[in-house]
Amino acid sequence: MWKTAIEDAMNTIKSNIARFGDAYPHVSQQGSYSGHLNANQEWTSGFWSGMLWLAYEYTNDRVYRDAAVKTVGSFRNRLETNDSIEHHDIGFLYSLSSKAQWIIEKDEAAKDLTVKAADKLMTRWREKGQLIQAWGPLGDQEQGGRIIIDCLMNLPLLYWASLTTGDKSYAVVAAIHAEKSRRYLVRGDDSSYHTFYFDQESGEPIGGSTAQGYRNGSTWTRGQAWGVYGFALSYRYTGNPKFLETSKRMAKYFLQHLPEDQVALWDMNVPTHPEPYRDSSASAIVCAGLLELLEQLPPYDSDRDELRQGLERSMTSLVTKYATIGMKDSEGLLQHGSYSVRGGNAPDDFMIWGDYYYLEALLRLDRGMKGYWYEP
Repeated sequence: MWKTAIEDAMNTIKSNIARFGDAYPHVSQQGSYSGHLNANQEWTSGFWSGMLWLAYEYTNDRVYRDAAVKTVGSFRNRLETNDSIEHHDIGFLYSLSSKAQWIIEKDEAAKDLTVKAADKLMTRWREKGQLIQAWGPLGDQEQGGRIIIDCLMNLPLLYWASLTTGDKSYAVVAAIHAEKSRRYLVRGDDSSYHTFYFDQESGEPIGGSTAQGYRNGSTWTRGQAWGVYGFALSYRYTGNPKFLETSKRMAKYFLQHLPEDQVALWDMNVPTHPEPYRDSSASAIVCAGLLELLEQLPPYDSDRDELRQGLERSMTSLVTKYATIGMKDSEGLLQHGSYSVRGGNAPDDFMIWGDYYYLEALLRLDRGMKGYWYEP
């Protein structure tokens, strides 16, 4: 089943190279990425680059490699010419583009670009609050002192930079931010806030909120998914057992709150009548994260079977009920993702990050490929 899904995905990616040209997919509208491409300006652009590198690594077909290398040039231009990047998503952008090229080809220029990207992410560090500010410039009245659970997936860029350069400051910042996220974004029942506010001057906690979830106290499923994968990655780099335990607890909560078909609703607390939108991208992230978590858990862990079975149920549902296998001319890999249901932006369509994590999970299941969040 996995190999059939992978073969279909590779064909779609190859077709999309011609469709997209030098532009980047973000979210589709009415099933089409092509009419809504961007010039490498969204937080999601790295996922297309990552898919190209995964495809090349899996097939050794230089069509994918040549397209992937072109994206790295675009990311170099983005970093060198756009000094106004006011968000934390540098890790999503450069881990899957230039760092991927370094991991696969040991290209020194790609390594240097990735270190510069880590330096850019470090400019988001707020010493007073001891946190990486998610959005907006320093001192921003609305966004200053705000952290977001998504940022856990950007921290591997900083951990990697410490290992690569020997400068421990990157990893110190990443570990502090991960611990703050663990303490304040993860609630006592193992659910999560999407975002959390701190006083910009004192660093004192103010409270949790959401940006894309159903309400401030609900559990936005994609945020929960970022936690599952992100804490597992912080454990890989730091060895802190609290991060591993948090990833496991969040994963169990996610799996225990799935609907019957084992693919997530867009929020775990949304009313079920009328039937709410799904977010297949959240389930794809969790499947990739579960594979990381299961690799890190000791063989005697009592939750391994529950987690493994949950992974298999969700991946089977994604492949058999949500994937576009056999759908001629489809531009996406995974149907029924949601971007911003509250904002009315692509509530039921293709999400490029959903496609990426679905592909990453498939390739890890089939061949043990692990994506580009760390060097194997």
